[in-house]
Amino acid sequence: MSEFSRIFAATTVALGMGLSPLAAAADQIIIGLQQEPTTLDPTADATASIDGMMTMNVFEALTTVAENGEVQPNLATGWKISDDGLTYTFQLAQDVTFHDGTAFDADDVVFSFNRAMAEDSVNPSKSIFKPIESVTAIDPHTVEIKLSRKDAFFLFNMGQGDSAIVASESVDTNNTNPVGTGPFKFDSWTRGDRLTLVKNPDHRDAANVALDKVEFRFISDPSAATAAMMAEELDAFPGFPAPELLTQFEADPRFRVNIGSTEGEVILAMNNSKPPFDNIEVRRAVATAVNRDEIIEGAMYGQAVPIGSFYPPHGTAYVDLTDAYPHDTAKAKQMFTDAGVEGTTMTLRVPPFPYATRSAEIIQSELAAAGIDAKVENVEWGFWIDEIYKKKNYDMTIIAHTSPNDMGNFARGPDYFYGYDDATFNDLWGRIETETDPTRRDELLQEGQRFLTDQSVHVFLFQLPLLGVFKTSVEGYWSSAPVLYMPLKGVTNPG
Repeated sequence: MSEFSRIFAATTVALGMGLSPLAAAADQIIIGLQQEPTTLDPTADATASIDGMMTMNVFEALTTVAENGEVQPNLATGWKISDDGLTYTFQLAQDVTFHDGTAFDADDVVFSFNRAMAEDSVNPSKSIFKPIESVTAIDPHTVEIKLSRKDAFFLFNMGQGDSAIVASESVDTNNTNPVGTGPFKFDSWTRGDRLTLVKNPDHRDAANVALDKVEFRFISDPSAATAAMMAEELDAFPGFPAPELLTQFEADPRFRVNIGSTEGEVILAMNNSKPPFDNIEVRRAVATAVNRDEIIEGAMYGQAVPIGSFYPPHGTAYVDLTDAYPHDTAKAKQMFTDAGVEGTTMTLRVPPFPYATRSAEIIQSELAAAGIDAKVENVEWGFWIDEIYKKKNYDMTIIAHTSPNDMGNFARGPDYFYGYDDATFNDLWGRIETETDPTRRDELLQEGQRFLTDQSVHVFLFQLPLLGVFKTSVEGYWSSAPVLYMPLKGVTNPG
């Protein structure tokens, strides 16, 4: 997919937010979410929950991705690829309208792509459009996209929220009043509390949309999330924030617990652009000081799979590198001493999200045992985006990258918040993203995993699991997350 990885975090909300005493009626659903975004436009912000609510529900793209990872038609009903792999001709769905009644046609595709590729674009995955040389409307229902080079992830990328098709008539207000072509329409947003969607009766597949209303409740506090589910004030909490309490729901016949996989690599990120993390030996010392198993047990109550590089364990190219830096406190302490940083104070700034805050406490203790004073700073999500992500004002942080095919993050150069730039890896990623043979591409991805682990760019902790709690009446929700979005078109809740 993209060279940008969307970020998964949470915004703290107050307890006692006035949840209704009963969950949704039939043909409606109330869904708990940990994270409330600051904007609702997936083409303008990196926050993962925007996709979770908006993509393939309100906004649509040329393609979509099924739960098994297969690329399928969407606003494009089909396509042809030239023999050289550089020209894609898309046939567009007809008689499609945006939620405000304006017609969808090829000009909207051209507008959306030109906007995403513009020099002043704020698209969070702008890099996925780099291979595109031109986008041309052949006729109202046909679009031709020419590439300057082969792109192994092109059709997959065209099914992401970053590639959502928007209209020139409504694009300026999509941040707060999103207008798409999807099976659900935006209804209302009470900040800090809830967001509501309603069924789009004019959607081309409306007959297969069971839900009339979808309400998202923003609850980041694990105790509040648990109380709301137990009181049946919610019908579903697909990203449940309290793994230690899952057994409570498993024992309750009212609920179904899901433990699935995501594309989210959780990392202890180190700012490679500043001392002491510009020294590879310091980074390797941190990796040696960290006990991955202890973190998974303490922060995730055992509900996570360890990783040793930036690639999901369920992927076809996965290489188990978790033994690359065996935990050894004494060795780590000597490595810090040899690098001249023993006793140094390092800041660990983390967003207000359980997997991050809990992991930070454990890592702080592990580094202290190895002679490093790690000062944990819990910061709000807006601060994290501005200071850590945009300004690189940090030593270490903990974050989950939830986009698929996102190893290209490490080829984004020194301006990306990793502060990492390596010509050898940049060349390797260039070969990965242009390799169309799946077997050879997997071989290159394995090479990439080994390279990143050897460089110890970050400490790779665990793959973020998809922990969900659902009332037994809810059916059709994906068990795993191959992409950032969860389509609600096939979800039912008869009550």
